[in-house]
Amino acid sequence: MSVRELVVLGTGSQAPSRTRNHNGYLLRWESEGLLFDPGEGTQRQLLFAGVPASAITRICLTHFHGDHCLGVPGIVQRLSLDGVRRPVRAHYPASGSDFFARLRYASAFHEVAEVVEEPIEAEGTLATGPFGQLRVRRLDHPVEAFGYQLVEADGRRMVPELLARHGVSGPDVGELQRTGNLRGVSLAEVSVHRPGQRFAFVMDTRLCDGVFALAEGADLLVIESTFLAEDSALASEYGHLTAAQAGRVAAECGVRTLVLTHFSQRYTEPNRFHDEAAEVFDGKIVVAEDLTRVAVPKRR
Repeated sequence: MSVRELVVLGTGSQAPSRTRNHNGYLLRWESEGLLFDPGEGTQRQLLFAGVPASAITRICLTHFHGDHCLGVPGIVQRLSLDGVRRPVRAHYPASGSDFFARLRYASAFHEVAEVVEEPIEAEGTLATGPFGQLRVRRLDHPVEAFGYQLVEADGRRMVPELLARHGVSGPDVGELQRTGNLRGVSLAEVSVHRPGQRFAFVMDTRLCDGVFALAEGADLLVIESTFLAEDSALASEYGHLTAAQAGRVAAECGVRTLVLTHFSQRYTEPNRFHDEAAEVFDGKIVVAEDLTRVAVPKRR
């Protein structure tokens, strides 16, 4: 069975607390494992979540503030300690290449795993594969920052009733999917259009065009909501979003499931984030907790 889920490893902003680790989010997308913004302690959080380092295929950093990247040394060294054999791609803003080099080689270790650095120079598509396309857009933060979007290609869903009507069964179904035509029966005659799924990851930023572009049509949107609306001036000053703004983005972009995270430790009532976002967004809202697992919604 294919697995598409978000494993939340940490949800605190700036400093960890007794209940919230620094950031860390692993998107399991079938054979891909995208580790976003591993903050300090991410390696240990993976253990608590029951996820091996070998599940990581890409490390994706939005920017180089410490709560989003200080877990890189432990992750990189764990990849080698566990003898991970497949290459792991590392995406990060190119302006922070010196930071990444220091993080990658923060201490002496026996390097076995192959970490392939692919710095982000501009907006666009970073990678294409069976998973679809991995894209980035610029965000608005005091340091250079990018948000990520995973877009699966559209496909076709086979309809059993139509297959039966045209006498297609068994191995012939796979053959028809591969070739598009079998004994005069076209793929379009026995299937319907299936939109690809979309995932978006938006961290530290003010509202900007990039936020809305990333969130557009997302089945699952993970977005920072560091502040509540009562502190919107602070959010703007430091380059962050409020829960109300995150809800607005989800509502305007047709998001299906909204995951709020990256909370300031000044707040002690997580339900307030839910309630504030729910005033403008009537879809599913998850106020993330450490070690939460959120399934990518089933196809429409």
